[in-house]
Amino acid sequence: MPKVAAGFDPALYAPVSERLALFFASHPSGRIITELVSRTEREVIFKALVFRATADRDPAATGWASEREGDGDVNTVACLENTETSAVGRALANLGFTASKERPSAEEMAKAAGARSRYAVRPTIARLVQEDPLQRHATVVTDLLRLIAAAERTGLRTHRGQRWRARLLAETFAENQLLTWERRLRSWTARHV
Repeated sequence: MPKVAAGFDPALYAPVSERLALFFASHPSGRIITELVSRTEREVIFKALVFRATADRDPAATGWASEREGDGDVNTVACLENTETSAVGRALANLGFTASKERPSAEEMAKAAGARSRYAVRPTIARLVQEDPLQRHATVVTDLLRLIAAAERTGLRTHRGQRWRARLLAETFAENQLLTWERRLRSWTARHV
């Protein structure tokens, strides 16, 4: 799953499936109810209710999850399902079923790591309008080099990154070309986290 950024160790976190196994081992007559709270073009919100026994009227725990359509590979093809699973994982964690030393699930940590890498490099070209032209160009090139590195962390092939770097450092490009490259890199990174 490409949403994972450097520094995330999945071995420290349990997937929701392990939490489910623990829950049903402890509460064989338990039940989990999920509810689609909202679905728009861009976002899905689910709520999960966990009951320890079939006869329980009130849930022992609840969990909520929100995901954006198109964020990473999973949410591009299965956002609804992924959001439901995340809500179940939160509810089980709220009930104490973490299946690891860490409270967040592996899926939640992957989501957080993807968000961190996506926002690690902020747009800079727009704020550079008043700078000296040479300094502005140097700053833009530096930011593009950072974007290439961020794209490589999310799966851009090394040889493609090397080609981008070589072109960027060998020639001087017009700002509109650099803006185009920036948009392409940001778009590519956003699709692959």
